[in-house]
Amino acid sequence: MTPNSSMPFPSPDNAVLRVLVGNAIASVRSGEASVEEAILHAAVHGWYEGHIPGEDECPGCDFRGGLPKNGNRG
Repeated sequence: MTPNSSMPFPSPDNAVLRVLVGNAIASVRSGEASVEEAILHAAVHGWYEGHIPGEDECPGCDFRGGLPKNGNRG
């Protein structure tokens, strides 16, 4: 990781993470979703939430911690 890059995962006390996990648990308990559906939903939304800070750290990057788009990756 570069000095300016952010971690690819939230801290355990992250509010968005708590909401995603809580919603997944509630949807399984209520029968609204299977365990597999709840995990997939949380993973997709977690991935998206993780993308947001990466874009803030490097607006021209196409992946977190990488070089700006069209940059030399060799």
